[in-house]
Amino acid sequence: MTKNYRFQKIVSSRIATFDIFDVGLQKHHINAMLEFDVTESRAKLRDLRKKGNNISFNAWLIKVIGSVMQQHPEAAAYIWNKKKLIIFDDINISMIIEKKAGDAKVPMPLVIEKVNKKSAAEITSEIENAKSLELNPGDIVLEKQSSAYQRLYYHMPGFLRRLFWIILLKSPKAAYKTMGNVSVTSIGMIGRINGWFIHKSVHPISFGVGSILKKPVVINNEIKIREILNMTILVDHDVIDGAPMVRFLDDLTNYLETGKEI
Repeated sequence: MTKNYRFQKIVSSRIATFDIFDVGLQKHHINAMLEFDVTESRAKLRDLRKKGNNISFNAWLIKVIGSVMQQHPEAAAYIWNKKKLIIFDDINISMIIEKKAGDAKVPMPLVIEKVNKKSAAEITSEIENAKSLELNPGDIVLEKQSSAYQRLYYHMPGFLRRLFWIILLKSPKAAYKTMGNVSVTSIGMIGRINGWFIHKSVHPISFGVGSILKKPVVINNEIKIREILNMTILVDHDVIDGAPMVRFLDDLTNYLETGKEI
């Protein structure tokens, strides 16, 4: 009898993704599905590239998020004993880098530290350097050497792996050191997505970056074709209430749509 199927091994680094999704379901996240007009910002980036300044859109976006988060650090705070928040001075952003593992490409997190103190050009270089690194299947995060305990992670049964994340989140200082306090997932930059995707995260705040699409927009009572960025933002309601979040989103919109930090 002819076999009409085949098996494909799941690479070890994806196991952490499964566990984060399970633990993330327990967070009290609010989903915000937003659109940003990045026409002017993209034009400024193109002008910079013509002058030899190779700044990627993703790196600039991360820089913008870091700068705005510095003005609203409470949005990226961790809960400390359910009685107070711990707010870190710097914004460390975890993003996903696609790495080659055998014949497959797998997502691996990279933590860019002190984003608020780096330029978009420096972040671009850091991302490009991370993409060229050899994938170490024993590490959970790129450019962060795992301890012997962490290297055992992929060999643990599922309930122990999920316990690892639960314990980590109950230790905000360790969580911040390991995975930062903000996450960015840029799935929409890989291919064209005409819509939004709802991701999961264990961070206090995370950004799901969709595609940039040309859409008709009314400006001064005239219909214009603009470049619109779709984005989903997950906010931990245990950390921040609606009014402060709206003020954060207002500043984020201003930065994204006027091309600040370029």
